[in-house]
Amino acid sequence: MMCKKKYLPVFYVFLAFLFATQSCEKKKRHNAPKKQDLTEINRLIEIGHKHYENEAFDSSYYYFNKAKYAAAIKKDTSRIIHTLSWMAQIQRNQGDNAGSETTSIEAFPLIENSNKYLHGETNIYIGLGNNYLLTHENDKAIYYFKKAINSKTDEDTKSGILNNIGIAYTEKGEYQKAIQILLPLTRKEKVINNAEKIAQINDNLGHAYDKSGNSKAFFYLIKGLKTRLDIKDKWGLISSYYNLSEYYKTRNLNLSIKYALLAYNKATEINHVDDRLVCLKLLIQNTSDDQLKKYSLAYLHINDSITDVRQKAKNQFAKIKYDFKKVKEENLKLKTQQANQQRQELYRDQLIYFALVILILLSIIIANYLKIKNKREKIKATYNTEIRLSKKLHDELANDVFQTMAFAETQDLSSSQNKKILISHLDTIYYQTRNISRENSNINTGTPFASHLKEMLSGFNTKEVNVITNGIDTIFWSNIENYKKIIIYRILQELLVNMKKHSKCSLVVISFKKNENKLQINYSDNGVGATFEKLASKNGLQNIENRIHSIKGKILFDTQSNKGFKVSCEFPI
Repeated sequence: MMCKKKYLPVFYVFLAFLFATQSCEKKKRHNAPKKQDLTEINRLIEIGHKHYENEAFDSSYYYFNKAKYAAAIKKDTSRIIHTLSWMAQIQRNQGDNAGSETTSIEAFPLIENSNKYLHGETNIYIGLGNNYLLTHENDKAIYYFKKAINSKTDEDTKSGILNNIGIAYTEKGEYQKAIQILLPLTRKEKVINNAEKIAQINDNLGHAYDKSGNSKAFFYLIKGLKTRLDIKDKWGLISSYYNLSEYYKTRNLNLSIKYALLAYNKATEINHVDDRLVCLKLLIQNTSDDQLKKYSLAYLHINDSITDVRQKAKNQFAKIKYDFKKVKEENLKLKTQQANQQRQELYRDQLIYFALVILILLSIIIANYLKIKNKREKIKATYNTEIRLSKKLHDELANDVFQTMAFAETQDLSSSQNKKILISHLDTIYYQTRNISRENSNINTGTPFASHLKEMLSGFNTKEVNVITNGIDTIFWSNIENYKKIIIYRILQELLVNMKKHSKCSLVVISFKKNENKLQINYSDNGVGATFEKLASKNGLQNIENRIHSIKGKILFDTQSNKGFKVSCEFPI
């Protein structure tokens, strides 16, 4: 099935940003005025750059963030903006576009409140432009690229920014505007003398001509390709092969597939996952039958892997920012508490104790919240899951935490009775937190999956409810794809949570059965049941239906008021 949605290959944005920022960054790093009291800030920034060049992005982000706080103490606006632009670039490179945008916007108040040009201002605008290119918000991209041009910048950087604007207009479908911007760049002496840059502009110009139906497209596409082959530009070759594949898509399908494979192989060679996914999308569009299945499976596998990696990177960036903010707050509190040592020290110890408890609880909650995100699920299902988790935290945990804090602050903890009450409150919070953690933790889809599934199901056994499973050990779980195991786990978890909240049953039976190449799961309980009108109002059951449909399965709900609740689902394995 042909994919109708436009997709901007990541290598366009990466190369465009690299050319547009290269010269101004070098000038900034080597020509910045040196001051004695800024030595430590400059040292931290230099360490950040070294880690970036070695692709140790988490360490690079850490030192840029540390330099930003040091610069804030000195009120050095220029260095704050410089560090923010690099932090945003690292987040963008790691696929965290939303985080990158937020980091860039932190610089706006500093830029707006200054009456002079600040180092890094241009890169903030370029970075935001590239963020919006990646998210296909082309009007916003053009807006910030134009702001970058209007800031203080040299001709070399300006050429790179104009190239970016040309890409944005091409993505918008305004091909003539793109051509009017890109064509003059091919005649500039500085561009012509830079083989890598002229190859990029020729390739983008050829792509714009192709989209506009102009016969000049092939000339510029081939010209860009030949230059990149001569200089062995591996990144650029991905773009050239991809655009030639697009060019031949309606002219010669075999050649289109050939160039898409060349682009995919080159992206694999340099281990760039985003470009591999883009090329696989093109191959999926141009192939059928076994080849279509092969490329589709490869796409799903790579996409699942990169999702996990990027989620961890996002968590790491958020943690670095959070830790620095927390340290800064604690330092301010400690300075304030020094005024009256005896009384303030006791107050400080209590404050730190409860702050640590809250920090641990929030860390567990945030970690589990982020882990339950699964891009295999539909957007609506994901949204509903987030709402459910947020409500659970507010209703079951936040009030107890607040009441416990209020109790500790207002009661005499030297009293043994008050200590027992406090410990009881903390135990309640602990068990509630543990239950939330179990409901939203990562799922081990390896060899222990069956035992983990059993453990989850048995966790709903209580004195009032008996959960019985049948046939779980007859299924060869190792033959089932990992993402389907996750969906099975979540569906059963959702059903049992729904049972616990609404069913009022005493017996639950869950059976597993393999029918040829399909897996059938049956759920039944002897609870109060519900009408179909009530079922339609339950978000949890809608999530279950969405998950089953996402793996091409079927689901049937059988229920009547006061006659129990039954669910039968079947999907291919």
